[in-house]
Amino acid sequence: MADPRFFTRQGPFTLAELAQHTGSILSRPDAADMRVSDVAPLDRAAVENIAFLDNPKYVETFRNSRAGACFVRERYADMAPPGIVLLYTEDPYRCYALTAQKFYPLHDPSEGIAATAIIDKTAKIGKGCRIEHGVVIGPKVEIGDRCSIGANTVLQEGVSIGSDSRIGALCSLSHCYIGQRVIIHRGVHIGQDGFGFAMNREGHVKVPQLGRVMVEDDVEIGAGTCIDRGTGPDTVIGTGSKIDNLVQIGHNVQVGRGAVIVAQTGIAGSTRIGDGAVLGGQVGISGHVKIGAGVKLAAKSGVMGDIPPGAAYGGSPAVPVKDWHRQTIALAKLARLRRSNEE
Repeated sequence: MADPRFFTRQGPFTLAELAQHTGSILSRPDAADMRVSDVAPLDRAAVENIAFLDNPKYVETFRNSRAGACFVRERYADMAPPGIVLLYTEDPYRCYALTAQKFYPLHDPSEGIAATAIIDKTAKIGKGCRIEHGVVIGPKVEIGDRCSIGANTVLQEGVSIGSDSRIGALCSLSHCYIGQRVIIHRGVHIGQDGFGFAMNREGHVKVPQLGRVMVEDDVEIGAGTCIDRGTGPDTVIGTGSKIDNLVQIGHNVQVGRGAVIVAQTGIAGSTRIGDGAVLGGQVGISGHVKIGAGVKLAAKSGVMGDIPPGAAYGGSPAVPVKDWHRQTIALAKLARLRRSNEE
């Protein structure tokens, strides 16, 4: 299904191979040697494809699918179309992701340094790296093995990048340490001054931003995101966290391990976000706030105060999600009452 101009497909693979790779269980052991050549969505899959059903909204699509195989929870087995081979799992979407990675693995960058790249003589570049056209690498920069640096990206003095990391085109990095296996998409800016001023009627005095940005291992940062360096303490992005496009992270913010931050979220300075927290799109968080581990914030939430671990909040200002739903219902009732009185 993927355009071969942009993606190189591996395979085909037997269902036994895919079951072992994903930890799923074949519904029909006699189909272990059946081969599939690609992943595909339920509504477009053919007999040579493998699909998945994760959302019950698509059960009817599942019933009519022509896929040869499908990752699915066992409770949906009776709804399967005739002839399809099922791979039972409690996490079909994860199994699909692992299978798609197997068909379309992320290839190591082809080694080479473009003639137009400008590299300071004191920079250290590891083995097997790819440095594309127009890249500028400043003094004392250190780049680990098998890294890829996209076109026209600038790495300023002292920046360090761990092995197997990928930096997209048109990025600028300063005052930062980047871990291993980090993916930074196009147009990301890391390490610029935080927005810090001593405000006064006579004029706002800029506060020197003397910290760094520490991006730990296995982080992914989406296109157009900006992460400011700390004022004195560091700005920290914890291991395995995933940040979407167009996110703003202010100075001294500390993001825990495995957090998820969705597009257009803005996080003001010195906020702490716990491990595994999930922030929906366009969430806004004021400064010096503590968001506990495992917290879930609904899209467009406005957070003004601390939130305890494991809580779910929504609305602006954000309140516990049940209270938010009650407010929404009450507001709708008031609107209906007003309309009826006007009539």
